[in-house]
Amino acid sequence: QLQLVESGGGLVQAGGSLRLSCAASGRTFRISDMAWFRQAPGKEREFVAGIARNTERELYADSVKGRFTISRDNAKSTVYLQMNSLKPEDTAIYLCAADMLGGGRLEFLNEYDSWGQGTQVTVSS
Repeated sequence: QLQLVESGGGLVQAGGSLRLSCAASGRTFRISDMAWFRQAPGKEREFVAGIARNTERELYADSVKGRFTISRDNAKSTVYLQMNSLKPEDTAIYLCAADMLGGGRLEFLNEYDSWGQGTQVTVSS
């Protein structure tokens, strides 16, 4: 069993920055790929960024490329999302996801076994 808890969300003005964290607990030794997804009201959950266990692979959605950076600290079982130059369209609940098998498509929602509850990010114009 794996638990994921996100933190770091909040309200920020357009152009500002936030850093999200996702701490894992439980069977953390089995974690392989990790990712961030987001879901805005009335919209489907969408991929934001993903990272393989040893950071050999990273992937970003086109909408955040160049503005967001994903990273992880395996010793702390934590994945981060540094978000810069935020835009109102980035407003959403951001969710952390973890995959136990690894090697799959980082952007595929169904690859992930465990999900956090999410943290709200609101960007005002």
